[in-house]
Amino acid sequence: MKPKPPAGTAGANPAETRRQLLEAAGAVFAEAGFRDATVREICRRAGANIAAVNYHFGDKETLYAEVLRYAHSRAHEKYPPLLDVPADAPPEKKLRAFVHSFLLRIFDKGPTAWQGKLMSREMIEPTAALDSLIEERMRPMANQLRAIVEEILGCAPNDERARLCGMSVVSQCVFYHHCRQVVSRLFPKHPPEDPASIEQLADHITRFSLAAMKHLPAAKH
Repeated sequence: MKPKPPAGTAGANPAETRRQLLEAAGAVFAEAGFRDATVREICRRAGANIAAVNYHFGDKETLYAEVLRYAHSRAHEKYPPLLDVPADAPPEKKLRAFVHSFLLRIFDKGPTAWQGKLMSREMIEPTAALDSLIEERMRPMANQLRAIVEEILGCAPNDERARLCGMSVVSQCVFYHHCRQVVSRLFPKHPPEDPASIEQLADHITRFSLAAMKHLPAAKH
């Protein structure tokens, strides 16, 4: 039998308390990292009893893994991988949508900005939760991008060129996010984070990638 809610949360909706803990934990983890984040600070921001994390998640490690899943899921609900482009659209159009969606997620601002920051931190300082996140969430996206690239290249499934091209596409997107402080100083008139610049980046990365794929040498046998 599941234990009763901890004192101080009995009158609250359990689902809402859980959501508030996930949101608060996401912000704290994004700011401090998994190791330095404290359960006490998370509960303080969530307005929850200190025992609420144990009740809803068991421990800090499980909470962190759930926060990663929550962040990834919410980001993709807001910006689906292909946005509003249908699955049967030309592959070039799907690639542009994929790139645009990726950029929108990592440069998202406002209350959900912690999601992109948290995912970036996890890439730099991976935890034990990364493996399950990759298998559950990231590998399907990687396979989706690879299928788009294979269609553009007109190559057979599992062609190594498709894997490398897909990684190159993502690398361009990630560069503008991870190096945005340098980019904004080098080119102050072209900040990479406003909506118009994100649209411009999506167009450029797509055109640049398509041009490279067009002139890609045939696979060696």
